[in-house]
Amino acid sequence: MLNINKNREGKKLTVMLEGRLDTTTSPELEQSLKEDLADLTELVIDLSGLEYISSAGLRVLLSAQKTMMKQGSMKVTHVSETVMEIFEVTGFVDILTIE
Repeated sequence: MLNINKNREGKKLTVMLEGRLDTTTSPELEQSLKEDLADLTELVIDLSGLEYISSAGLRVLLSAQKTMMKQGSMKVTHVSETVMEIFEVTGFVDILTIE
């Protein structure tokens, strides 16, 4: 299960994720982001409530990163130790801006 909470301030969007981002839930996040990315200049993805991320979830983050590189910036915040390990093993620490 994945909860997606969004907070928009002008051209900045903060997306807070809680639960598991996997094959089952990643299409929901992908669709949710597609609705909002068009006119953003800043995207913040807060993973403080994320327990697990699969390769499907990583793909959604990568896709969002590619879109945002053309029109602004994206950063990932409050990454748990478990999720950070996945980022390190997959090389995503070198791709994403993590704070």
